[in-house]
Amino acid sequence: MTLWRLEWLRLLRTRRWIALAAVYLFFGLTGPPLARYASDILRRFGSGNLQITIPPAVPADGISNYIKNASQIGLVVVVVVAAGALTFDARPEIGAFLRTRTDSLWRILAPRFWVSAVAAAGAFLAGSLAAWYETVVLIGRLSTGAMLAGMAFGVIYLAFAVAVVALSAAIARGTLAVVMLSLAILIALPIAGLVRGVGPWMPSELVGALDALARGAHAADYLRATSTALLGGALALWFAVRLAARREL
Repeated sequence: MTLWRLEWLRLLRTRRWIALAAVYLFFGLTGPPLARYASDILRRFGSGNLQITIPPAVPADGISNYIKNASQIGLVVVVVVAAGALTFDARPEIGAFLRTRTDSLWRILAPRFWVSAVAAAGAFLAGSLAAWYETVVLIGRLSTGAMLAGMAFGVIYLAFAVAVVALSAAIARGTLAVVMLSLAILIALPIAGLVRGVGPWMPSELVGALDALARGAHAADYLRATSTALLGGALALWFAVRLAARREL
């Protein structure tokens, strides 16, 4: 059995893919209805003396509701699932077993990285398609080009996030430590983006790309963040292999 097949079976049999799909699909299916019926919900459960006026929903509101929730909770689930796959050194006996059967750490890391990244991307795309469909049915049409570009940017960001987890797994050892370190790095990026001129280059800019493109932004605005995410992800994987190779079990 190859390491690639083993990793796919691990993802399926441990039902980690269900956690990923459930989070993104839940927000994809509930985001647009909440945007469409927000005023009715507030009127029904609000105080009779309180007057709340909400503008009529536009199609981009359905995508915005999806992204606001999925980009936070979904990212946490992605990091947890990826950390479970990439911390193969958390148990020294497993780490030693894998290392003695190959002369390259990349052959161990690659299946775990790519399977986690593909699973995260698949869940994100499923949720995005669900949100797109619900928005069209309940609110109105969205630009096909904008949606496809936004989903592509989201996939690139999730691949970058999994690469960050791989680097964290080469630095820390336990799954919880890797999760906390990964989230700290991913949270620090948008904070660093507050520096003038730095923001457009931060990979975290890609998180809100789907929402912004649905509201009329241009895909070219995210090319700098895309290049940083691709280069940063590649460097993170390179360092992950180098650091993991030097680790003593």
